[in-house]
Amino acid sequence: MLSASYYDAYYTKAQKVRRLIRNEMKDILGKYDFIIMPITPTTAFKLNEHTENPLEMYLADLFSVQANVAGVPAISLPCGQDKQGLPIGLQIIANDFEESKLFKFSQLIMQMN
Repeated sequence: MLSASYYDAYYTKAQKVRRLIRNEMKDILGKYDFIIMPITPTTAFKLNEHTENPLEMYLADLFSVQANVAGVPAISLPCGQDKQGLPIGLQIIANDFEESKLFKFSQLIMQMN
């Protein structure tokens, strides 16, 4: 897809969209210290569950994409269990170069857990 004929059609547009996402994230993180959200749309899968459906596996990472595309630090923490005893994940996103605050806040959350 990154051949010369597709470069402007896809890569350049993707970079523009990435810049818009990053700018919005930076605006939010300029007002708030952290964004706290689930790491996945569901609780953890049982071992070897959903391995035959690549789309389900891909969608399981859906919420982690935001920090990756925006290029900001994020951390995933265990945050309890569902009724079946499977772990629930919590994601905390911080602004650029705020990793020390992110780690301290994460430690506080883990102590509360």
